[in-house]
Amino acid sequence: MALWLESRQPQGQMGNSKSHPEQEFSSRFLPGEQAEVNRLFDALSSENLGSSTSHRSFSLQALKARGHVGDALPPEMVTRLFEGMQRVDGSRKAKGPSEHISQKQFTVSMSHLLKGTAEEKSLVILNMISASGGPVKARDVYKFTEDLVGSVVHVLNYRQELRGWSQKPPPGSPSRVQVLAAQLCSEMKLQGGGKLLGPQWLDCDCDEAVLEDWVFRAHQVATFLSLIIHQGFLLLCSTLELAALVPKRQVDPQREFASLLDILSVIYINSHLPQERRLRWRLLFATELHGNSFAQLCGRITHRGPCLVLLEDCDGHVFGGFASCSWEVKPQFQGDDRCFLFSISPSMAVYTCTGYNDHYMYLNQGRKTIPNGLGMGGQHGYFGLWIDVDFGKGHSKAKPSCTTYGSPQLSAQEDFQFQKLEVWAVGDAPKAEPARNRSILDVDPEARALLKVSGRGCHSEGFREVPDEQ
Repeated sequence: MALWLESRQPQGQMGNSKSHPEQEFSSRFLPGEQAEVNRLFDALSSENLGSSTSHRSFSLQALKARGHVGDALPPEMVTRLFEGMQRVDGSRKAKGPSEHISQKQFTVSMSHLLKGTAEEKSLVILNMISASGGPVKARDVYKFTEDLVGSVVHVLNYRQELRGWSQKPPPGSPSRVQVLAAQLCSEMKLQGGGKLLGPQWLDCDCDEAVLEDWVFRAHQVATFLSLIIHQGFLLLCSTLELAALVPKRQVDPQREFASLLDILSVIYINSHLPQERRLRWRLLFATELHGNSFAQLCGRITHRGPCLVLLEDCDGHVFGGFASCSWEVKPQFQGDDRCFLFSISPSMAVYTCTGYNDHYMYLNQGRKTIPNGLGMGGQHGYFGLWIDVDFGKGHSKAKPSCTTYGSPQLSAQEDFQFQKLEVWAVGDAPKAEPARNRSILDVDPEARALLKVSGRGCHSEGFREVPDEQ
């Protein structure tokens, strides 16, 4: 709200106390923010200290200098940002290129990129792609998006803001930069209503209206642009909610392992979680650490709050689901319509509830008449995602799509095998109840399984409440 309150003030009260030629176009900045923008411009234009205030400017070389952006962003993105700024003036029309950026161009560009509308952001993007400011080819938009996504990884790594996550996917995986760039571009509606879903669309024209609609639809494009400005220029960093964009990774430091996740897949999935679940991810289970045991899986994920289950099948497809509620072992379906299925590789996508049924989550063990395993979506024997009690086997059935989530087949083969599976609790841990009458059977799921195999029952079951695992 403060952003718009500022724009209602008389022009003489906005920005800092000096009169600046860009004053009319900086109304979205609060006074303190405008002062920070002005200080950055003064630092960038220090090579022209002898010039008058109205003619101060900075060059591409100044922007790339070690004392400013330097190595914080890839050189190609610094050049794109410079060209985007130099082609925009206060009339919001493309302007012929010059060798320097004026204070007016800089302020207008920062206002558009950090606080502008989808229309204003699309104008800067168009000028970052095209020297003419006219329509561009879809392939040029894809290359820009690839550069943008790559710059996000680069700057987070440079500023040491990966928050525990790897900047690279596991060896042998396709480039997640390309995968996420393709996902973002798939949100674009081309002229005529088609979508950028394959190579046949790469020669289609994209004008400012197409880009504006795309920025509005694919909100991560604007988020990533803001991120590279905040972290690359170190400008207005206090306004960036980085903690909600990149959750903190919590794993026992004595038990590190190679996760299926990298920083980009985490950012993508995290953006679809409920707001209150985006700050931290806590590892509950990983086959590399806890073995190939369905009993161990059940023992470590039940009553632990909302979590993400993901696996990699033997063909390299990485996919999973978000469980919005704590898992419970019981023969009924559970969960609610906040659950979703997702794919990470070979493509990134999220599949939300269709409303067709309420078969969101299912976890069962030790029953003879109904399936034993973990499932999400669909129905018994035909789940969108199924992990069998015979650990290492599963299926993803969707012809034509999963009834609960509308997802396609997520695995390479309908019936698949896997060796790697992870479960991450998201958000704060549920409040633990005081442990009382705690049994070895409560903390060791293997012991419970062995007891059942031997034909001996749990005599205390049903007479005492099993406390949640700490």
